[in-house]
Amino acid sequence: MPLPIINAMEAAHRDGWALTFPDVRLKTGYSEVMPRGVELESRFTRKVPLKVPIVSAAMDTVTEMDTAIAMAQLGGLGVLHRNLSDRELLRQFYRVKFNLHGRIRTPITIKPDQTVAEVLDMMKRERYEFHTFPVVDSKDGKLVGIVGGDDFDFCQDTTSPVSSIMTREIVSAGPGISAEQAYALMIQNKRKTIPLIDSDEKLVGMYVWKDVKRIVKGETKRYNLDDSGRLRVGIAVGIRDDIEEFLGPFVEHGLDVAVHQSAHAATKSMLDTLKRIKRAYPNLEVAVGNVSEPEDAVRLADDGADGILAGQGGGSICTTRVVAGVGCPQVTVVYNCTRALEKAGHDVPVCSDGGIEYSGDIPIAIGAGAESVMVGKLLAGTEEAPGEKITIGGRQFKVYRGMGSEAAMKAHAASRERYRQNDNGPDKLVPEGIEGAVPIRGKLEDVLYQYTGGLRAGMGYVGARTIQELREKAKFHRTTSAGTQENHPHGVLMTREPPNYASRGEK
Repeated sequence: MPLPIINAMEAAHRDGWALTFPDVRLKTGYSEVMPRGVELESRFTRKVPLKVPIVSAAMDTVTEMDTAIAMAQLGGLGVLHRNLSDRELLRQFYRVKFNLHGRIRTPITIKPDQTVAEVLDMMKRERYEFHTFPVVDSKDGKLVGIVGGDDFDFCQDTTSPVSSIMTREIVSAGPGISAEQAYALMIQNKRKTIPLIDSDEKLVGMYVWKDVKRIVKGETKRYNLDDSGRLRVGIAVGIRDDIEEFLGPFVEHGLDVAVHQSAHAATKSMLDTLKRIKRAYPNLEVAVGNVSEPEDAVRLADDGADGILAGQGGGSICTTRVVAGVGCPQVTVVYNCTRALEKAGHDVPVCSDGGIEYSGDIPIAIGAGAESVMVGKLLAGTEEAPGEKITIGGRQFKVYRGMGSEAAMKAHAASRERYRQNDNGPDKLVPEGIEGAVPIRGKLEDVLYQYTGGLRAGMGYVGARTIQELREKAKFHRTTSAGTQENHPHGVLMTREPPNYASRGEK
């Protein structure tokens, strides 16, 4: 459904003005909607849904596996950054994807003639947090046993073969069994693992107790899960000669979305890489960014992008706009790109990336046309976020840096490539970001609660029950500098900082 004209935004577009979050406020309207009753379901790309329209940025001080797990468990999505080695990125992807196993489609197996020591070494090397392995015959691939944590714990001679400690009496099921049926079978037989075998007794899947229990008991209702009951997760990718081989193991194990990201996505090399990805993996969702001009958003969609990251230089740690002199204020970026895609007939969602300072900026971004927002600083100080802890003036902070900062580019080729400086030496870099610090905020769940709470409140004021209704109903006032000042607490000394507000620059 086409979005309506949005008063102040349309006027600004007509008059050649570009606006960002402090420049506008949503108009309130008649409402029968209470904040608690709104629905936050949305999407990041055409086929990647979100239960909460918030995505954590692919930054090395924001999103690694702990953040990605927490984001998916809270209904959003985490995008693992690419300043990790290929092996470490794959390991972290596995940790997120297999944190919750609805049905494990490709269980990690061991052989009966492996020694216990070899398996223990593998577990340590790969940092597996699980201890149960199906044992598969080396010759015919049939399931012959199960080894669990107790078997390893009570093994006195680790040079002995796996066959000497494995359980041979297996309670198994066929591939058509549901999670509910598996749960009942586990209770009946007091077994925490149910391998799934086909008519040839070959392993084709597996259920495990803790995850099946969470699913059956409804504990995962708010999780953002794929069709196999696993947490959704994305990975950031760039321009590389071996992109097809690199993506292979991720796609094989259920990658939800590849985020093909650069400081400027409207380049021949970015578009060529996008086309290669879509040729090799036509069913893989690919979000592409970043762009700030409507024609560039359409160009990406024409070439196969399933989602667009809109925004260049709006992040709190980004200096692209002042270093390179380019860019556009964020609300206008979202407004223009969304309408251009609709006019071109593309059902490709826009994710607003950059510039979010307060929870109220989220309904503004969505009201301007976005279907999700990508955030970095808002999550950088949480317990789950990576980053060094430091103390400044007796207060604890976490390091937060731009992917285009000098430190990030010196340390990682991926950051240099992202900012098109991969041919520059370490002493010839032109940073487009800074290094900073943000206050430690506590658990990601508590932080996200405040930001989704602000979104819910905004939807209630507008009278929008769903994200789509917010996009359809939103109208804006344009504010003056005096109005922007009036938006904030003024004329008082703030003696106690609430959890969802701090003075600009202190969040």
